[in-house]
Amino acid sequence: MNFLKKIIFIFSVIYGTSLMAQETEYSSKKKDSIYESVNGHPQRVKRFSFGAKIGIPSLAGGSVEIVLPFLNNHFAPFIDYSNFLLSFENVETDLSFLGFGAKYYFGEKGSGFFISIGRSSLETDITFNDLLFQDNTTQQSIQGSGGTSLKLDTSNFKFGIKTEGTVYFLLELGYGVGKIPSEITFTSISKGITDTFTEKIPSLPGVGINGILIANVGFGFAF
Repeated sequence: MNFLKKIIFIFSVIYGTSLMAQETEYSSKKKDSIYESVNGHPQRVKRFSFGAKIGIPSLAGGSVEIVLPFLNNHFAPFIDYSNFLLSFENVETDLSFLGFGAKYYFGEKGSGFFISIGRSSLETDITFNDLLFQDNTTQQSIQGSGGTSLKLDTSNFKFGIKTEGTVYFLLELGYGVGKIPSEITFTSISKGITDTFTEKIPSLPGVGINGILIANVGFGFAF
């Protein structure tokens, strides 16, 4: 009788231990959307990241991304922004870029391969200095400056890869679909005289009449 009690006790302990193990495994699986295993060690999904991008068309700017805590961490809205002045030869440009959209990561940790869709707007205020035009009254050549604004709105489709870790690196390629003007018109004013000029936009690599190539490298921090 005592032997039977011992057997029942042992089986009770084994059964209880089995239930606890199953409960622990179930709880662990529930946390998979937040914690992933890397080399056998749990790692929290880094939901917030910010960094910098260098490339086309924004040239250089900042980027912010948030990995959403549902749908197995596949979706991540993002915003890219840049604003700076450029000056070369007789041309000055105030460039502003704003891009936004969402990425779809094929993995569940907010890193690895992804595709994205979004919109962007590239605005530039261009000033041409040392322009020469003629006074029709005096027939004299006058030096002045002229300016205009250019805005490019595109729908963007990209694919890329983002590394894991607190410090990440990113590479993305894609294409922005939109109407690209072939020429720009600007007005010059000097000594009360106004003249209008029209110039063709020079051929640029990756820029066509229906869109623009997108190519960026980036780095930053993820938390």
